[in-house]
Amino acid sequence: MKVAIIGAGAAGCFCAIILKRKYPETVVEVFEAGTRALAKVAITGGGRCNLTNSFQGIRNLAEAYPRGDKLMKRMFGIFDHNATMRWFEGEGVRLVTQADHCVFPASQDAMQIVNTLIRGMERCGVMLHTRHKAMRLSPIEGEAMRYEIAFMVDGKREAVRDFDKVVVTTGGSPKRSGLGFLDALGLEIADPIPSLFTFNINDPVTSLMGAVVEGASVRLGGTKFRSSGPLLITHWGMSGPAILKLSSYAARYLADNGYRATLLVNWLGEGHNEQTAQELVNSLIERNRHKQVSSVHPEVLTSRMWDYIIGKCKIPTDRRLSELSKKHINVLCATLTNDTYKIEGQSRFKDEFVTCGGVALSNINQNTLEAKKYPGLFFAGEVLDVDAITGGFNLQAAWSMGYVSAN
Repeated sequence: MKVAIIGAGAAGCFCAIILKRKYPETVVEVFEAGTRALAKVAITGGGRCNLTNSFQGIRNLAEAYPRGDKLMKRMFGIFDHNATMRWFEGEGVRLVTQADHCVFPASQDAMQIVNTLIRGMERCGVMLHTRHKAMRLSPIEGEAMRYEIAFMVDGKREAVRDFDKVVVTTGGSPKRSGLGFLDALGLEIADPIPSLFTFNINDPVTSLMGAVVEGASVRLGGTKFRSSGPLLITHWGMSGPAILKLSSYAARYLADNGYRATLLVNWLGEGHNEQTAQELVNSLIERNRHKQVSSVHPEVLTSRMWDYIIGKCKIPTDRRLSELSKKHINVLCATLTNDTYKIEGQSRFKDEFVTCGGVALSNINQNTLEAKKYPGLFFAGEVLDVDAITGGFNLQAAWSMGYVSAN
């Protein structure tokens, strides 16, 4: 049996190893459009490779997977994060779990994960072809359906090959045209759009570039989209886990609205409202009545952030806390818990790119990842309409789906 895997990313390479080890006599060939395999894995996690997550604190998979949570629940019933960690440790990769539940190789080097997978493919006889871009995938009707794939090789010549089974693991595509090689199949495609991006905000808050508020809570005005976590001020706006999660949850909404929306920031974090903010400010006043407003601040805020907030509230920094008027206190509490900013666009997050959209899940058997209309054709990884927030969840989806499609 001849099997083609289109795409040498995490899902494709993992699928190839599992498949070849389980069925050694099968001819397994991996085709990659780029110059090297696992290019994205090499840069993920800032070059350290956040390969999975402990999932502690995740009450519902929809918190980690805004699209595809029900599919991932089925995948995890077969191969979950614990199985992933056991597999890599079995390959000699020592892992560490951080306080934020992200799992990394102890070496803190993404190339250890890349090299482990490359060696795994080499040792079991998987053939890897780079500079092979899939241009057309077509079914060949017969007693048993087979598939013909046309490749552009080195950007110059076309090569046509046929296979008994095919696994498509091309990853996320920023444009629908990136899935054009599937056109002959007539599959339903969810329009690809960016996920995991930072917010462009033209506001004086950017003067605090580099400031981090560890437990901020953020939401989009007029919607139910919200998230929390560390928030980073940048020279172009806002970033950090809180913003990245919100961008993932609201990816479609933001795209539909031209990346223009109202961002509401609760600097004190979840569980706080204007009433609890009043209690906090009153407590500060009681303990520091004769001190200037700028000399003390809530523990959750840095002095730099506090100075910005009281300046935004037009409170004189040299005023004593005991001299604050009721109006000043009300404005301060409203700003602490419901600060408003205009989102005026989005920026790509570092070198990582995650796509919301792709091959719609309605096309596949969600237990096996096989196409409903095309026996022997499978899809795995981000090419499907499945994506996650930051924290190793996207790579875990790749390992799980790669394993399931191989089996």
